[in-house]
Amino acid sequence: MSTAIIWIIIGVVLILTELLATSIVAVFLGVGAIVVGILLHFGLIESASAQYTIFGLVSLLLLFTARGRFKRWFVGYTADTNEQPSTLSQDIGDRVTVLADFQQGQGRVLLNGVQWDAHSTDALKAGELAWVTANQGIHLQVAREKHPQ
Repeated sequence: MSTAIIWIIIGVVLILTELLATSIVAVFLGVGAIVVGILLHFGLIESASAQYTIFGLVSLLLLFTARGRFKRWFVGYTADTNEQPSTLSQDIGDRVTVLADFQQGQGRVLLNGVQWDAHSTDALKAGELAWVTANQGIHLQVAREKHPQ
């Protein structure tokens, strides 16, 4: 078996292993190996040092320039069938139920069936209703009175 075929087989195996381990690294090593195999097949390179150098350069170049783009294709986006896109900005002004007393401005609220950590300058108690005034990442800012939007 020629060296070119070996490189191509290694490349195909590396690309196939990406299906099992979606780290999006092996695919670029596989492409690098296939490039070396093709260059060997057409007689453009011969020495072992040239093979390893081209393999390393092509693999690293692809890894650093294309990994982000390819990651979406290989990993994709998984979601529950009932999951909706994030609409936290639309939730501003919605009513929430306070689940736990606010201690030092922090507590838990229920918004659309989901529990959230929340902040408030009001001393809110469990069972009270409050209004979402802002979104601060994974925390909601809530207030006892509804603020005009």
